[in-house]
Amino acid sequence: MSAVRIGILYSTQGPYAALGRDCRDGAELAIEELKAEIPAAAIEPVFGDPAGEAGLYLDQARSMLRDQGCRHIVGTITSLSRKDVIPLIEKHDGLLWYMCPYEGFEANENVIYTGACPNQHLLPLFDHLLPRYGLRAYLAGANYVWGWEMNRLARELIMQAGGEVLGERYLPFEETNVDRLIADIELRRPDFILNNLIGPASYAFLAAMRALADRDPHFEPSHCPVVSCDLTECELGEIAGGAAVGQLSAASYFDSLETPHNLAFKRRVAARLGESRLVSSFFAGAYTATRLCVETILKAGNDDPALVRQTLHAGPVDTVLGPLSIDPQTNHAALPFHLGRIKQEGGFDILASRPAIAADPYLVGGRTHRTSTHLRVVR
Repeated sequence: MSAVRIGILYSTQGPYAALGRDCRDGAELAIEELKAEIPAAAIEPVFGDPAGEAGLYLDQARSMLRDQGCRHIVGTITSLSRKDVIPLIEKHDGLLWYMCPYEGFEANENVIYTGACPNQHLLPLFDHLLPRYGLRAYLAGANYVWGWEMNRLARELIMQAGGEVLGERYLPFEETNVDRLIADIELRRPDFILNNLIGPASYAFLAAMRALADRDPHFEPSHCPVVSCDLTECELGEIAGGAAVGQLSAASYFDSLETPHNLAFKRRVAARLGESRLVSSFFAGAYTATRLCVETILKAGNDDPALVRQTLHAGPVDTVLGPLSIDPQTNHAALPFHLGRIKQEGGFDILASRPAIAADPYLVGGRTHRTSTHLRVVR
């Protein structure tokens, strides 16, 4: 077959640059490994960097699809950019490989979703959280579809459990003045805070919550945690003075996983990027999506999206995220759940895990909230 040409579309500048840099690094490592492993295959990545600008996502995706011969794009981080790019992908009959956690309520034949949807992150998170910390929550979110939908679902879960949402506020990505948000939380004294903020707003909020805990022990993470579904290793250095230590986050992957596959993966990362580099779910997710994309094209013998989907749906593939299978009905991956607590020295201690959960992006499984009997507690 001719050269495998794929687009890699991540922002390494702008408000969520830490995430984009990890995604780009993960994709580049995957391509380097594939070139070494399959020297006969001509793998030609086409890199884009929209710098977090919505218009540039469209321009660069259009160039990849129309002018540079790409039928597959691994990329986008926010739901805003994903939803902007999808109509272009559909128009050119391509495939978007999307590996970030998102708010669900979407399935598209032109998108392969290898990032978690709510029944793979928010629902098992609340299964763990509500029985242990309480039913009185405060919801903070980024002022776009991720924050709105995640908080809507959280409100439903809390109400089903007989709980109460004490407050709900939204901030733009780059808003770092969080004084009013902190004052409202201090007044209402919730049992926990769900943090769906993004980028600088999230980092400023976590630092301010540390200051609040310093003057009021009620807000110590052990008593009133801030919990996230999108906070990863690559962002911890952006939070001043280790202020997020003790807070919780849910993910399909953490650097601290002790599986043989992950230990081998981390050795390869260290050889390329240094021993001190922690691997985030964004790095591991982009690495996995890129390998999966190229390997499936090579296995299919063609980059035709219909043939690639058919080949992809044939069975599970071993990945750093574990055995990964794609549901032919929704194009979503079955993914594990892990709950991590931020450590003083960086990274996460894993508190609880659950094996791969089949994706249910529209939550049609008839689930009502219940305390978990499925989580394996890691001591």
